[in-house]
Amino acid sequence: MVSSPRQPVPPPDPTASQRGGGRRRTLAWAAGAVLAVALLASAGLGVAAYRTYAQLPDVSVLADYQPKLPLRVYTRDGVLLGEFGEERRSLTPIAQIPQAMKDAVLAIEDQRFYTHDGVDYLGMLRAAFANLGHSRSQGASTITMQVARNMFLSSEKTYARKLREVLLTFKLERALSKDQILEIYMNQIFLGHRAYGFAAASEVYFGRPLKDITIAQAAMLAGLPKAPSANNPISNPRRARVRQQYIIDRMLENGFITAAQAQAAKAEPLAVRSAGDTVAVHGEYVAESVRQQMLAQYGDATYTRGLNVYTTLDAADQAAAYGALRRGIMAYERRQAYRGPETVIALPTAGEAQDEAIEEALDAYPDNGELVSAVVLEADSRRVKAVRGDGERLEITGEGLVPAQSGLAANAAAAVKIRPGAVIRVMRTDKGSWEITQLPEVEGAFVAMDPRDGAVRALVGGFDFGKNQFNHVTQAWRQPGSTFKPFVYSAALEKGLMPATIVDDGPLYFDASVTGSKAWEPKNDNGAFDGPMRLDTALAKSKNVVAIRVLQTVGVPAAQQWVARFGFDAERQPPSLTMALGAGSVTPLQMASAYSVFANGGYRVPPRLIDKVTDQRGQVLQQEPPPVLDEAARAVPARNAFLMTQLLGEVATRGTAARTRATLQRPDLYGKTGTTNDAVDAWFAGYQPTLTAIAWIGYDQPQNLGAHASGGALAMPVWIDFMRHALKGVPVAQAAAPEGVVRNEGDWSYTEYAAPAGAGTAGAEAVPTGQPVSGAAGEAAQERTEERRSILDLFKR
Repeated sequence: MVSSPRQPVPPPDPTASQRGGGRRRTLAWAAGAVLAVALLASAGLGVAAYRTYAQLPDVSVLADYQPKLPLRVYTRDGVLLGEFGEERRSLTPIAQIPQAMKDAVLAIEDQRFYTHDGVDYLGMLRAAFANLGHSRSQGASTITMQVARNMFLSSEKTYARKLREVLLTFKLERALSKDQILEIYMNQIFLGHRAYGFAAASEVYFGRPLKDITIAQAAMLAGLPKAPSANNPISNPRRARVRQQYIIDRMLENGFITAAQAQAAKAEPLAVRSAGDTVAVHGEYVAESVRQQMLAQYGDATYTRGLNVYTTLDAADQAAAYGALRRGIMAYERRQAYRGPETVIALPTAGEAQDEAIEEALDAYPDNGELVSAVVLEADSRRVKAVRGDGERLEITGEGLVPAQSGLAANAAAAVKIRPGAVIRVMRTDKGSWEITQLPEVEGAFVAMDPRDGAVRALVGGFDFGKNQFNHVTQAWRQPGSTFKPFVYSAALEKGLMPATIVDDGPLYFDASVTGSKAWEPKNDNGAFDGPMRLDTALAKSKNVVAIRVLQTVGVPAAQQWVARFGFDAERQPPSLTMALGAGSVTPLQMASAYSVFANGGYRVPPRLIDKVTDQRGQVLQQEPPPVLDEAARAVPARNAFLMTQLLGEVATRGTAARTRATLQRPDLYGKTGTTNDAVDAWFAGYQPTLTAIAWIGYDQPQNLGAHASGGALAMPVWIDFMRHALKGVPVAQAAAPEGVVRNEGDWSYTEYAAPAGAGTAGAEAVPTGQPVSGAAGEAAQERTEERRSILDLFKR
């Protein structure tokens, strides 16, 4: 066997060895350099972190978390009427936040909140992979990080701010418990429409307290922190619904709810409030009045210290009053001429352009309670088709067109013509169909108070606070008309005129020399004179001439002093016989207080609107005790109030207010209608011994209300509508006769006047005229010249 020759081995290459060694040294050097840089960076970061940590704010202040809280105004039974402040907030302890709300927030914001140390590393990895995989974008900020950011940091996006955020997160986790952190988050986070915190958001979006929230509602609210403007159910209901459904799925995945609960929550319809409907009961005029009082007392802190003002209002009574006044005004409005559409837009033919034009138009003319705005699509004399802001299509026919017939006529003027593109108002009828209507120009006021303690139970200062902030209950000085007569009659009782006293309802005439200007010949409303009649009959029939004769007997100066006992401003009552006809000026609130004197047995009790004021923790800051009805509060004798109640009972039984007792079927109702000259003001003032109420209707710029307008036709139905609700379940009151009055053959009188008064013409003894007047009145006038001269002098002033 022959072996092959052995190949010579080449000598080692020193250059290659040098290259390998160089690479190793380079790698080692690079590794060392990287390590050094890393160590230096770590050291630098550590130093920076140390210095930054030392400069961080003291987070322990959050242990006593006190956010800026708005002024809130409530009814006495805790229903929200209004709130004032830049932010809507409610401070709700974590123990009072429903589990469903906490679960919904944790499911979408930080499901490992109770297990991580402030930074959720697993969550960060999950978010990174989800974002790289182009699935639903996910964030990695924990709830603690969000609290740190929202409470202490600016919105700038820098590494330094991020470092501060992480360090603050660790500091918060060390200083506060998890429940404390979650409580701050759920009270502090912005959730759209000025709502901060989930309690405020629950009220804003659903009109219910957070404790009553459902899983479906909780899931919708939990979707707000990420994008409060884009995801809220008022501004974008579709997006809000999509996010809600996703959160319900997350709650199910995390075991917070069962499959059955998830299915039910997804199917639950949600009634979301409109943007302007943020309170459960309409009490805007009351809320504004309270705001002004609190601002005068607490200054700018009114809007930040979390004051809760509990008024004397009853929520159900307030709602009844609001509805009654609006129904009364709209009943009047139906009889007025149609004034035309609110505007007319150029309406695209169809499609998206038409939808956008309609949406833009209706945004400018939002719904006003039951008066809904709509854009006309088609119109002729027999039918109108329109669309509402929510997309609902309406068809109005038959009786629903009657209020706007003038606008549907072929020859209708352009200003009133209803045509495609017209923005009109419609409302539901009692039959459920639609009717064309219009926003009223006439105004109104309603106030009800408890005559026993002055507590205002309901107050509606006008048809719509958004349209007119002028509070007609407290600010409108109007002529009271015949509703003022009872106070003149009250003064007459002290002069000896009793309900059975006979007074002449005969003509009166005052020439220019008497009045100082032009001749005056007062008339009764119906233009007729009924001759001698009883005083109670005269008041029941609201006889103007008799009221003037009664005031003659009392004397104008004495009457001015007497009516001041009821709270009226004497200087606002004319120093003449026209005072008997209500030619002075009063406010509806004054009238409520004045009629309450009759209702409570003769005491003057000032109206009160505020019951108590508390801070955000419920500590009572102020509370007014109810008034004491003692002799210091007495305005008129008890027997005077009693007899006036009997007189006003006659008005409510057989007089101008007979509809009250007939409709409500109660014998304990008392009141008086009032209509001023030229039917400018329509009033009804009345009471049941536990509740006094005043209704007024008129124009801000005084003008005639119409040929058939009167207090009985316009204001009394509002009063009856309210009392039907307010007196439900209230026992019939039995008034006991006070000392000093007796009843003789069915007639009440003061004890000293119990004997028959004979041919009583007390109210006609001083007729201020030099002209012949037939009957006993004229003869008596000639016999009492000195008294006549005195009255003439007063009349000339």
